[in-house]
Amino acid sequence: MAKDNHDHDHEHHDHLRESESYYAARTKALESLFREKGLIGTDTVDRVIRFFDHDMGPFNGAKVVARAWTDPAFKQRLLANANAAIAELGLRDGIEGENLKAVECTPSVHHMVSCTLCSCWPWPLLGLPPYWFKDPVFRARVVREPREVLGDFGVELDADTRIEIWDSSAQIRYFVIPNRPAGTEGWDEEKLASIVSTEAMQGLDVVTA
Repeated sequence: MAKDNHDHDHEHHDHLRESESYYAARTKALESLFREKGLIGTDTVDRVIRFFDHDMGPFNGAKVVARAWTDPAFKQRLLANANAAIAELGLRDGIEGENLKAVECTPSVHHMVSCTLCSCWPWPLLGLPPYWFKDPVFRARVVREPREVLGDFGVELDADTRIEIWDSSAQIRYFVIPNRPAGTEGWDEEKLASIVSTEAMQGLDVVTA
């Protein structure tokens, strides 16, 4: 049985790597075509990369999580109105982030996010969606077998932990506040933010100290 699970995981990760290679090759081909036609220059691509490296990315979401962990009042405002709360931190909502909804993991409830129809993703907080989130196999399996999917990401929850699946859409995008790990008492927000992964903010990981 263990071998079957191992083989299944191996096949799943091989599929994800193939998907990543496909999209990377397709992106490179389109970039080359646009350059040949004079539609974009190298500086255009560099500006886009700088934007996602410094202005929009998972570091923004990690800041929000760290503040929620250290400021209970902020966390309540975040749960009530995510867009208004993140604006308090000087973060933009912008394209693909106009309607955000935060959900909080607890010791008894674990939240996971998927997008069954496409790949709706909270860009302002998490940057560009990773290849696994766009993978049709992943999107289908999250709904059918969430614990197995978590296992693919190295996460094993207690048997009595309830899993809730949230379906992001063009109308609303979900953002997970993961459980704060033990042993982080007294940490400042910057140090807390450094341990928060993109996967944890979509429920595909648990944060550890």
